[in-house]
Amino acid sequence: MAHFRQSKRRTALFLESCLNFPCSSGWIVKVQQQVSAAVKPVYDELVAALPAQPRLGIDESPTKEARHKAWQWTFVADQFTVFAHRRTRSGDVLDELLTGRFRGVVTCDRARMYWRLPTLQWCWSHLQRDFQALVDSGVAVARKLGRKLLDQAHVLFRQWSRCRDGTITRAGLKSSLGGTRQETARLLQRGLKCRHDRTSEVCRELSWHQSRLWVFLDHPGVEPTNNASERALRHGVIWRKLSFGTQSAHGSRFVERLLSVIETCRQQGRDLFAFLVATITAHLHHATPPSLLHGV
Repeated sequence: MAHFRQSKRRTALFLESCLNFPCSSGWIVKVQQQVSAAVKPVYDELVAALPAQPRLGIDESPTKEARHKAWQWTFVADQFTVFAHRRTRSGDVLDELLTGRFRGVVTCDRARMYWRLPTLQWCWSHLQRDFQALVDSGVAVARKLGRKLLDQAHVLFRQWSRCRDGTITRAGLKSSLGGTRQETARLLQRGLKCRHDRTSEVCRELSWHQSRLWVFLDHPGVEPTNNASERALRHGVIWRKLSFGTQSAHGSRFVERLLSVIETCRQQGRDLFAFLVATITAHLHHATPPSLLHGV
């Protein structure tokens, strides 16, 4: 269900048709609850480690819990990922999971609930889409400004690619983007005076918070995009589209715990099914489960 994104009914059908193991959807629910309980200590350990991380990528996507609107959050650290299924998109989720102890850098989009966090790197992939929206607005002045801002974004990504493949160092990256920073600031100042409301609004926000555009230059390991979080979310988004969300709080706990284990095992190059077998076996024998933080 979690790894191959199958429904309870199709999972039961597979067990009966292919493995000759008679079962029902109700039995699948019972096993799901047992697995969720087995994975809980592993998941709780990952959640407890979040506030101490120096870098996190955070993103969220809408989903459902029964008839209620909900959100699937993802927190991507260097060596593990935590999913959280909550019925709110407010900053309360950040307060709950990061607590007041978090002092790291968060890479995210410009959503307001993140502004309470100490150090933000705004995602340049999102900014690129905002600049493209100005180009597509149909307003001449917005179109012209959007194209020039897109040019600066292209320079940034070109230089970032060189840094990532080792062609230039971080210091070289920072030096190479000096002119880009100055030109971006100048263009944003020009946009403040634009009579097109959407253009002036975007430029005002970016101009007032310019430091959040360039945090990655001074913090090793921080990237200028939130692509890692978006990639991590993709599996959960596809599962949600196939299953139409969860039907209960128990189902939500199963989803967040299993997605966290699946993505973390992928990050660490671990055998997912071997880890789950060891975890469930430990649970059945009242033993200590394996850890996903071992060596992290």
